[in-house]
Amino acid sequence: MGCGTSKVLPEPPKDVHLDLVKKVEPYTGYKTDIYKLFIKGDGDAIKSAIPSPPCHTNPYVEQQEPRKSRVAKYRAKFDPRVTAKYDIKALIGRGSFSRVVRVEHKATKQPYAIKLIETKYREGREVCESELCVLRRVRHTNIIQLIEVFETQERVYMVMELATGGELFDRIIAKGSFTERDATRVLQMVLDGVKYLHTLGITHRDLKPENLLYYHPGMDSKIMITDFGLASARKKGDDCLMKTTCGTPEYIAPEILIRKPYTNSVDMWALGVISYILLSGTMPFEDDNRTRLYRQILKGKYSYSGEPWPSVSNLGKDFIDRLLTVDPGDRMTALQALKHPWVVSMAASSSMKNLHRSISQNLLKRASSRCQSTKSAQSTRSSRSTKSNKSRRVRERELRELNLRYQQQYNG
Repeated sequence: MGCGTSKVLPEPPKDVHLDLVKKVEPYTGYKTDIYKLFIKGDGDAIKSAIPSPPCHTNPYVEQQEPRKSRVAKYRAKFDPRVTAKYDIKALIGRGSFSRVVRVEHKATKQPYAIKLIETKYREGREVCESELCVLRRVRHTNIIQLIEVFETQERVYMVMELATGGELFDRIIAKGSFTERDATRVLQMVLDGVKYLHTLGITHRDLKPENLLYYHPGMDSKIMITDFGLASARKKGDDCLMKTTCGTPEYIAPEILIRKPYTNSVDMWALGVISYILLSGTMPFEDDNRTRLYRQILKGKYSYSGEPWPSVSNLGKDFIDRLLTVDPGDRMTALQALKHPWVVSMAASSSMKNLHRSISQNLLKRASSRCQSTKSAQSTRSSRSTKSNKSRRVRERELRELNLRYQQQYNG
């Protein structure tokens, strides 16, 4: 869900309270760039330890030999210390300065993911420092786990848990039923993880459905929070205010848009957006025009019209309303959200109507429209190239004026 990732790298964290990673292998003197052909520097930033979305066909049967050949090439280019301990199985993600591969521990046969980050580039170094600062500190059942780290002079190998159950909304579409009680079970797991992070002074800053993964395909799988590339870690007693503008457009809190110093309450706003989608399959704030989208967010303007909202309980809507509150001071904390009657009762007093049909139809409809708009944008990109600089300046001016107007209103 969302209109793509607009990420701004956060400021590097200043400290780490406790280091719980089992092992860090230091640089031992390899100087040649054996990854030159493997790391090509293309694509967008990727999610940590995230496998490719489930596919209805089986490419492994049709392309078995080519895949084996590619895996062999990747394996040969890895640091010998890594390949001595892990079998490299497949490339499952790529970014501008990172790769994620599925591996298997040679001794235990346990599957893991290894995220390789090129730290010779400043952007890769900043993402690596931010992500490691967080993952080295956390141990929670609903947060992706860092197992160990191998370091060389120009790159870092992060061995992590492998979440194989797919994204949250892929699972919802595949299910035959989905009720408010199912929604509260999901949200309880996510809120437990977020409460733990906030207790440690960690703000995720990019919570969205794509970063909520099922650990395994089974019905009893837990949900795991992933992708800490934009996370901010603060030491206890330090200034808890953050200033970096970052996140994914539809999930960004109003206070970030008007460039006010903000707290971990921005994660709670994002959870309000996720809760809205979870119960309807639609977005509370959505517009292809970024300025109009931000205007909706700044006003906190959303509605409960259309299916399946008439079947959703007032308690469920109240839960969303207490998160999608423009004033961060009035927004529920993770602890308060866990104590909300709708969550505590597991929606026992709420509607038990099966919302699956409406939710899945809305999700699929939105995915289809996004696909069409992407194709349309690609086909017309060349014809718009001469106008792009002018339109960008117009959008930037509109956004500055919008920010100024709402900042004046916000400050009263």
